[in-house]
Amino acid sequence: QVQLVESGGGLVQAGGSLRLSCAASGGTFVTYALGWFRQAPGKEREFVTAISWSGDKRSYADSVKGRFTISRDNIKKMVSLQMNSLKPDDTAVYYCAADRLGSGSSRTNDYDYWGQGTQVTVSS
Repeated sequence: QVQLVESGGGLVQAGGSLRLSCAASGGTFVTYALGWFRQAPGKEREFVTAISWSGDKRSYADSVKGRFTISRDNIKKMVSLQMNSLKPDDTAVYYCAADRLGSGSSRTNDYDYWGQGTQVTVSS
């Protein structure tokens, strides 16, 4: 069993930056792919980015490509999301998730463990 706890959310003006972190405990963290998803009010949860267990494969949603960067530290058992050039459309609750199969999928159903989420609000 893996527990995930996100931090780093907050309120930022458009064009600003935030760095989200997700700390993991329990389980075999190093073999899991990790992802970030987000959910805005009234919308379905959507894929943002994922990173393979080794860190050599990353994927991004088109909406964040070039602005967001995912990274992981297997020793510290953490995954981070650096978000630059933020837009009001990025406002959402952001969740980190772990995929035991290590595939780095963009599908929510492929992830086995989820954090509680952290709110990101981008003002115009």
